[in-house]
Amino acid sequence: MRTDRKTSASILTLVVGLCGLAMTLGYFNKARCAGAPFAPDGRSLAFDVDKNVRVCYSDIQLLWLGRGIDQHLFPFVTGGITPEGFLYGGTVEYPVLSGILMWLGGIGSHNDAEFLLHSALILAPFGLLTAWMLGRMSGAYALIWSATPPLVLYAFHNWELPVVATSVGAIFVMTFERIPFRTRAILASIILAIGFCLKLYPGIFVLPLLAYVLTRGRDGKKYDVRGALMTAGAAVATVVLVNLPFALISYDGWRASFSFQEKRSADITTNSLWFWGLRPFYGFGVRELNADYDALVSILSPLMILLSFALAMYLGWRRFVRDGYFPWIAVSAAMLCGFILLHKVNSPQYTLWLLPFLVLFQIRWFWIAAYLVADAALGIGIFRYFYQLDMNLDPSKYEAVVQASVWGHVVLLAVFFFLFLRVPLRYPLAGMAVEKIPPIPELSR
Repeated sequence: MRTDRKTSASILTLVVGLCGLAMTLGYFNKARCAGAPFAPDGRSLAFDVDKNVRVCYSDIQLLWLGRGIDQHLFPFVTGGITPEGFLYGGTVEYPVLSGILMWLGGIGSHNDAEFLLHSALILAPFGLLTAWMLGRMSGAYALIWSATPPLVLYAFHNWELPVVATSVGAIFVMTFERIPFRTRAILASIILAIGFCLKLYPGIFVLPLLAYVLTRGRDGKKYDVRGALMTAGAAVATVVLVNLPFALISYDGWRASFSFQEKRSADITTNSLWFWGLRPFYGFGVRELNADYDALVSILSPLMILLSFALAMYLGWRRFVRDGYFPWIAVSAAMLCGFILLHKVNSPQYTLWLLPFLVLFQIRWFWIAAYLVADAALGIGIFRYFYQLDMNLDPSKYEAVVQASVWGHVVLLAVFFFLFLRVPLRYPLAGMAVEKIPPIPELSR
């Protein structure tokens, strides 16, 4: 594999090394909420006291209880979901491969501190692998991944690092010129399907990849229909092979992870434009629920997401008609922006999903810095806001920070949606068709 430039060993070492340092700092930040004394169920007594005020909360530590991890239950095979939307018996709210990672982190763990440590050891290699792949493709620009606050804040907030590695890995595989094009595409689709079985979102990238394969043509034909079908078939087969054993053993347990997300309310914990933008029209408080509001969001959110996907694909197809090249990576990045922007849940750690695309594309530094500032404000401010609410203190200052950062995210994600479709990659990647549009001086550097 090569690009139009070769990343020096010193730059690659720096990128990977700083990634390791950032994740180390991230672990010690989360570990401030973990440790003796423990309750009989293995919960650190400091967790509920410190998680918001010290901004050391993590889903990893939280889910030590309530998902069967403390009981070392293998995921999905004995559990389910109640009519009220509560999971039980080993079922988790994520797809099956994330459930297995959670189970692996729980093996040998006797409390939430050990579970946090073991999970971090499992997740960290994926963060390093992502840094290495980005370094190979974009050189020192990979420091946007390795040396910015999101990796410290969110590396061990949830189980995101493996899924990010799959989205980057699919792009990386497509750069190997010595592998036949169809084979590369099939391998990339399999990797994206594995990502789908971790956290769903890489699965959306299969669609632009199919368009890219289709429009490359083959044997003198304008369109490679067979190659596109083979690529799609590989993705579908992978998803079926991973999920089918769980669905056959316990359909209720397997289906419960999807039901949980369907039932989840766009509440104060979701940081979404729906909560801060639509909720005030219903007149209920920040800690209250409203069935009519939830019903409307459950319709509007997926509908708007699908429309954003259609728009990204349409704009990508226009590029193909104009330039003879379908920009599948750019379309993937735009679709991700649409998903994060319009989904009813916008968890802070989703920033890790976006960072690799900020590495790969010539996005102007102003926009990257603005997003990192807004993200840090939200990632820190939301927990301080929760603390003020829990302690019955005046939350107005932190609510203003949260609202400003949420709406900052909204604006910036909308900007990124169109920038990704307009600016070129920082370095043309080997094995990819050459983009024919020039850089835009006012938007890129």
